[in-house]
Amino acid sequence: MSGAVAWPIKFQIGARTLFAVRRRLVRVPLELDDVLGGRVPVLPPLPDGAAGWSVTSLPEALVEAVRPGGGITYLRQRYTRYHTDLTGTHAGWLAGLSGNARSGLKRKTKKLAEANGGTLEVRTYRSADEMAVFHALARGVAARTYQEKLLGAGLPDDPAFVAGMRAKAAAGEAFGWLLCVNDVAIAYLYCPMTGGDVRYDYVGHDPAWNDWSPGSVLHAEAFATLFADPAARRFDFTEGEGQHKRQFSSAGTACVDLLLLRPGWTNRALVAALRGFNQMVESAKTARDWPVVGRLVDRVRRG
Repeated sequence: MSGAVAWPIKFQIGARTLFAVRRRLVRVPLELDDVLGGRVPVLPPLPDGAAGWSVTSLPEALVEAVRPGGGITYLRQRYTRYHTDLTGTHAGWLAGLSGNARSGLKRKTKKLAEANGGTLEVRTYRSADEMAVFHALARGVAARTYQEKLLGAGLPDDPAFVAGMRAKAAAGEAFGWLLCVNDVAIAYLYCPMTGGDVRYDYVGHDPAWNDWSPGSVLHAEAFATLFADPAARRFDFTEGEGQHKRQFSSAGTACVDLLLLRPGWTNRALVAALRGFNQMVESAKTARDWPVVGRLVDRVRRG
């Protein structure tokens, strides 16, 4: 965590990045235990050439406690960091969903099962050798997903990452799932576990199946595995919002992502540009009732 890396500070409309400015930042990501415990992170010393810190998943109530004296603070985003208590039962979790969520999930599951000849096919991968098989099949899906094409956040393909997956699996701390139709993978989910917290790290589905909600169906089936595993205590949905995160979680904490930058004209100019850009985007959203503006914003968001 103490090393500075060249990190992209993105200018975005929705999920689409128009451009990014790189700054050498020391990342300070908070784990779920830190978030739930309300622990104030200690900012490590900045190495020479570092512009500042990137603090993620900081409970909103702790913002004032981490501001560096004389530095520049920029709030990148607000969101709820959701998690699910896995110490109960899968049946109990299902019962806790809203009636609409349960009926929708049941309908989607049935539809995907019918597409596969009447049986929903979900494959679970746990051992080191199984994880190698999972990775190869999941990469076939990841290459087609919007996470990879638009966000650059698909399941990584480098040997070091695969070796890490296998090592976690050998320690009993990795889960991989595939949803298949007619023996072809259409959705994947990969989650490592540390200290009983299972992280929502990599997920994606074939965009040709968008209308079938394969990601939500796969996630619900994956929960059946996790609730049955006594080592799994919580499911950590990590940063960011999402409808199915809200639906599938049992609790959440209001969090923010912060940029904490050294004082200086280049950093002040960057923050001013970010503020101006984001204000422009918000103004464009307000003006979407105007047909021409609305079409332009939608076109940029879709890319």
